[in-house]
Amino acid sequence: MPLTHRQLTISIRAAMAAWQWQADDVLVHALPLYHQHGLGGVHAALIAGGTVHIRSKFSADALVQTAVGTRASVLFAVPTIYQALTDSPAARGGGLRGLRLAVCGSAPLSPSLAGWLPAVLGRLPVVRYGTTESGLDVSNPVGDPRADTIGVPLPGVLVRIGPGDGPGDGSADGPADPGTDGEIQLRGPHVFSGYWNDPAATGAAFTPDGWFRTGDIGTVDPATGHLVIRGRTKEMIISGGLNVYPREVEIALEGHPSVAEAAVAGVPDERWGERVTAWVVLRDGHDFDEAALIAHARVLLAGYKCPKRVFRLAALPRNQLGKIVRSALG
Repeated sequence: MPLTHRQLTISIRAAMAAWQWQADDVLVHALPLYHQHGLGGVHAALIAGGTVHIRSKFSADALVQTAVGTRASVLFAVPTIYQALTDSPAARGGGLRGLRLAVCGSAPLSPSLAGWLPAVLGRLPVVRYGTTESGLDVSNPVGDPRADTIGVPLPGVLVRIGPGDGPGDGSADGPADPGTDGEIQLRGPHVFSGYWNDPAATGAAFTPDGWFRTGDIGTVDPATGHLVIRGRTKEMIISGGLNVYPREVEIALEGHPSVAEAAVAGVPDERWGERVTAWVVLRDGHDFDEAALIAHARVLLAGYKCPKRVFRLAALPRNQLGKIVRSALG
């Protein structure tokens, strides 16, 4: 998948403008450089003539020590790193309160983790959204970040909600009705032009009128213009003919006092087609009670969205960027 220097530069410059990046900013992170999140930080520092300190391996205390020692002003991290920082004595002692900006992306920020982070960072992190094919696209405002949305389009980025649930669903092209769920679609000079030597995949990735299909499902809050992401088309569970977005179920389960993290996926089922199934990591000092967790979900969700079974795990399977590897569940 080719990306030109121009596309990469336009993408990171849009984020730098929104995040008020200056030459004297000092960035720290411990993210891989083969991914847009970590590599984008290097690009920002090079363009601004600033400084970036990259940890080759992540350790919460070491990251805090680097931030303190370099007088860092910006931190890039993913939710799993922020979760580890909430457990770090160095972070809880105020080592990261000198930051002017903390950026969170690559995976959803849970409401429970968002509730803990202001005590560690002195503020909420700025949640942002992007794809490999289009770079950085959407971000919360620096001056007024929210944890329950991915923000508003960055300068020069066009975003719309397409009807239906993404490529191949047979729906018409064009924008969805205001306030409804649909596929997040993008347009702008930062978006790639197609997959290398794969015209079929390229054709499926764009609408007939030229918008890139992200495969993510979301909606726009009509009152604020903020974009809310529901989940991935490929992750969607179809149970009894009804659509279930795993993230909605995960958020409900993570609202239970005993649950630190949750992952939800569909398991093949003769009756339902797919059975909504959950895996949870418990908070320290709590016992596992499957029936109580299912009952908790039923208070918050429609019956067809509630997990039929809940299993306990010591840790959720994740890749290096903290995204849940749903194929490893079970």
